[in-house]
Amino acid sequence: MSVLGQAWAVARMELRRGVSWRSLWVLMMAFAPVVIIAAHALQDHTHQLEDETLILNGIVQIYYVRFGIFFGCLGLFLRLVGGEVAERTLHYLFLAPLRREALLLGKFVAGVLTTVLVFGTGVTASVLLMYGHFGEGRAYLTHGPALAHLRLDLLVVLLACLGYGAVFLALSLLFKNPAVPGVMLVLWEGVNGALPAWLKHLSVTFYLKPLFPVELPVKGLLSLFTVVAEPMPPWLAVTGLFVFTGLVVTFACWRMKGIEVSYSSE
Repeated sequence: MSVLGQAWAVARMELRRGVSWRSLWVLMMAFAPVVIIAAHALQDHTHQLEDETLILNGIVQIYYVRFGIFFGCLGLFLRLVGGEVAERTLHYLFLAPLRREALLLGKFVAGVLTTVLVFGTGVTASVLLMYGHFGEGRAYLTHGPALAHLRLDLLVVLLACLGYGAVFLALSLLFKNPAVPGVMLVLWEGVNGALPAWLKHLSVTFYLKPLFPVELPVKGLLSLFTVVAEPMPPWLAVTGLFVFTGLVVTFACWRMKGIEVSYSSE
C-alpha cells in the first residue's frame, strides 16, 4: 500500500474514534457563539443589518480565528501523538507495518477534518441564526452577499485549521511539554497587529486577514498599536498558507521518523 493509502487508512481509524469526552470542550467552544446569538435574537428586537453584520464578523474574526480555532487546534493536535504516549499505545502503532510519515499524515488529516467540521458547522450556524431571525437579515441571506461571505468565512476556517494544526503537531514532536511554546504562540498571534510589517509575515493570522469579507474598524487606543502593512492579494495569502502548512508537515514527518518510544515521565 502506498504512503497516501496508509495515511488515509490511519485517518479513517482516527475518525472512527470520534470526539472523546475529553474533547467535548472543543464542541462547547465551537457552538458557544450560537447560544449567545440565540439569546441576542430573543432579547433584542431592534435589529440593524449593519450592526448585526459587524457583530457577526467580530465573532468570526476575533472569537473563532484568534481564540476558538486556535485553542481547539492546540488541544486536538497536541494529543494526536502526545495522547498515544500518555495512553502508552504509540509503540503498537510503530510495530504495525506502517510507515511513520503515513501515520503522521493520517493523524494530521483526521485532525484537520475534525476541526474543520466542528468549527465550520459552528460558523455556519452562527451566520444563519444571526441573519435568519429578522426580515432584513433573511433578505440579506437570500438576495445579498451573506452566503458569499459565509463561503469566505469557511475558507478562513479551513486555512486556520491547516496552519494552526500543522504548527501544534510539529510542536508536539519537538517538545516534551509543548505548553510553553503554545503560550508563546498565543502571545505572538495576539500582538500581530503591533508587529513591524516584515514580522507580520510570520503569523498565521496575517495570511487570513485578506480573506475576511468585512474589515473590522480599529478605533480608540488599539489604533495606536496597530502597524498597517501592505495588503496581500487573497490568492497569494491562500497559496502562502498552503505552502507554509506543507513545509511544517514535511518537517513533522521527518521528525516522526527519528522519534523513539519512551513513556518515561522524566
